[in-house]
Amino acid sequence: MSKILIIDDEPGIRTVLSDIIKDENHQVFTGGDGFEGLTVLREESVDLVILDVWLPNMGGIDVLKEIKKEYPDIEVIMISGHANIDIAVKAVKLGAYDFLEKPLSLDKIINLINNALKFEKLKKENAVLKNSILMDDKMIGSSESMQAVWTRINQSAFSNAKILITGENGTGKELIAREIHRKSSRSAGPFVEVNCAAIPDTLIESELFGHEKGAFTSAIARRKGKFELAHGGTLFLDEIADMSISAQAKVLRAIQELKFERIGSEESITVDIRLIAATNKDIVGEVSAGRFREDLYYRLNVVPIHAPSLSERTSDLEELVSYFMEKFKSNTSEVCKTISKEGLKFLRAHKWPGNIRELKNFIERINIMTDEQVISAETVKYYLQEDKNVYTQSNLDDEYSEMKLTDAKDKFEKQLLIQKLEQNNYNISRAAEVLGIYPSNLHGKIKKFGIEIKK
Repeated sequence: MSKILIIDDEPGIRTVLSDIIKDENHQVFTGGDGFEGLTVLREESVDLVILDVWLPNMGGIDVLKEIKKEYPDIEVIMISGHANIDIAVKAVKLGAYDFLEKPLSLDKIINLINNALKFEKLKKENAVLKNSILMDDKMIGSSESMQAVWTRINQSAFSNAKILITGENGTGKELIAREIHRKSSRSAGPFVEVNCAAIPDTLIESELFGHEKGAFTSAIARRKGKFELAHGGTLFLDEIADMSISAQAKVLRAIQELKFERIGSEESITVDIRLIAATNKDIVGEVSAGRFREDLYYRLNVVPIHAPSLSERTSDLEELVSYFMEKFKSNTSEVCKTISKEGLKFLRAHKWPGNIRELKNFIERINIMTDEQVISAETVKYYLQEDKNVYTQSNLDDEYSEMKLTDAKDKFEKQLLIQKLEQNNYNISRAAEVLGIYPSNLHGKIKKFGIEIKK
């Protein structure tokens, strides 16, 4: 069912067109002038507009300009009983799909509506195709843990159930979300991704729900939010556990009602989306610690999917290596490089803290840096050791990169206190002296962090 808006000042025309369109199983909205029509567009995600040229208060051509400025993807069919060729040409140049003269032919208007909707669907499918071509990778693996992932994907894809994907960084949570979208009945619609960890708290509401012009200092134009852009498709909220509590409350309301307001507007916008969320954190632990809303967790966790780490699916390693070897094959080479059996042993023994992403980067680098057609164990070992050095140097970054400043400070302070207490055999006075604080302060911190004093 498509949503079609009729903007015409003649009630009879609105009624006749509404009846025709409803008979074609579409949802209809109407406006008696340009202002009413634009108000509907702000509240509903419309697929097609039928617009009269001659309107009171605001002419149809001006309404068309506004629609194409604010909603460029919506097709507009212009109609008029007093049109001339110049107006028709101008309307088409401004982006109108077609132009019809009154009195309207029943067959012609139905055909034109169907063609315009097909054209819009084709544009969406083309965008999806481009998006899939631009995707970096596809899901690879036939291990037991990956079969469990595929089972969940196939069971849930055609429903509208909300999905929560958990797993470490680099395990392919986005690929799982995209595969669910690709297999769903919404595959022709948009797949909109939001990295919640990358958006400051001050901007998250605007990013998700949009804003009106002048809503705040830097709001120089109206902007659609991700919820609105995902209408008819899938919204993927990545790293959702990094979202502030206040933002979580707004997201909870939006996914409960599928309705929200842009910042600076009191008009509610209704959307039809499928929601998928993901996090690399222990989400149950975050709920227990009060950093993630319990009610939002239960709203999102309808279908849980765990993205296994590479250490959980080592039987997929050779398949993944072959895939990435083919992917990063030199343009001048007809065959891709391979890794020797001894080299593969080193790869299997490696811990892979960065999971699939680390393996991908390793294979790309080794393809560039070595001329060996069959890459030896020594070469593999050398570049794995190089990786190990990098990870050793960046342990601090890896450990604290996903944490808020206060949490990171507390964690570091607790670790330092435990270290100094152990080094001084849990002698409070000596440990306090080494730390440069008073023993009373150290006692307070021990109590704060629940540090066990071993005698």
